[in-house]
Amino acid sequence: MNPSASPEHLSEENEFGSGIDSSSGISSHEWLGDALPDVALTKAQSRVVEVIRRNPQLSSYAELAEIAQRADVNNSSVVRTAQHLGYRGWPDLQRELRSRYLVMISTEETLTEHGVTRSPLYEAITHDIENLRLTLDSNTPEEAEAAIAAMAAARSITVVGIGSFAGPAGVMAHLGSTMGYPITLENRAGVHLASSTNSLGPGDVLVVINMWRSVKHIIIAAEAAKEAGATVVAISDLRRGRLATAADHLLVVASEGISFFQSVTAANSLVYGLLAGMEAAHPERSRATIRRTQQLWKDLDVYLD
Repeated sequence: MNPSASPEHLSEENEFGSGIDSSSGISSHEWLGDALPDVALTKAQSRVVEVIRRNPQLSSYAELAEIAQRADVNNSSVVRTAQHLGYRGWPDLQRELRSRYLVMISTEETLTEHGVTRSPLYEAITHDIENLRLTLDSNTPEEAEAAIAAMAAARSITVVGIGSFAGPAGVMAHLGSTMGYPITLENRAGVHLASSTNSLGPGDVLVVINMWRSVKHIIIAAEAAKEAGATVVAISDLRRGRLATAADHLLVVASEGISFFQSVTAANSLVYGLLAGMEAAHPERSRATIRRTQQLWKDLDVYLD
């Protein structure tokens, strides 16, 4: 559990067993966006939703039992509420809530939220193990296989990721090219992004890797590509929102780090899984291209050994 989720650090209770989170200055509704769909709720589910609405910080970090206690329901009611709202369960919903909460606070406040790091290496690795578990639970094999099939059949693949998220985007483009896929990397925004995506259409795939804050240029490019008939594969930490709406295939990753930055470990792991599936989709072509690549390495005298 995050250090900031200790009882004394969470918001004060009100008549609903919850309160506006005074520590962050976030209002009761602005932070949720479309995370909670407008669906009919039972009385118990309504109380769970009310706790979530009024407690950004608590909802993002507290254990399931704490949410249940605040809402005066049992634990299973919280799980059923999450499922009724379209999530796999409470961990999936809480991952979505935490992603939205971290966007609403400043970078400096994120440092405060994570508290003092006493053993950075241990805590970073431990936290990423949890990110990997959440990511595994957030995606089905069928969803991954559908994304792989789309890329395996693509006329061309453009992978977009900027800032920290250019890392997993670069891995996908580099290794995809190594096995013979017609795949290119775009790690810039603005006019560069427009030029690299303006010809996408039927038969093309746009892979968008965007976590934490939604980058306007990337979202607009994804929407334009979808409108032009291209297939959009999104790797995101949000299950809802404009990017999720534009995506034909959505793969959800946990991306919270232990400091002011997000972690790309789970995104990288997911990319490796997609690449393995892409290799298996065209094994003969992949292996022939890999052999040619290795020969070029020798011819170019790239490596010392």
